[in-house]
Amino acid sequence: MKSLQDALYNWLTIQVVADARPEDRAAQETASFFRDILKNDFHLTNVEVKKDETMYIVHYEDEQQAKTARFPVELIEVMLEQINRDPEKYINYPT
Repeated sequence: MKSLQDALYNWLTIQVVADARPEDRAAQETASFFRDILKNDFHLTNVEVKKDETMYIVHYEDEQQAKTARFPVELIEVMLEQINRDPEKYINYPT
């Protein structure tokens, strides 16, 4: 993944799904995969997310500098909304 913005977006999108569906092993594993990309490829630390009415705000450190990225709620939650709209398409299979 070449862009930090893309990596943050991908991680946050699946992390929102993983948080909403703690029993969803695929979501948990995918969120972990993208979190590893943030840590290992982009060397981010102290990643924290806050949500307000319109935005997800991601605070992180990059080379010990505090930085922030913002993403519209509707952009981040589109995958979760799709799963909730058609749950039969997103079945959790036992391990």
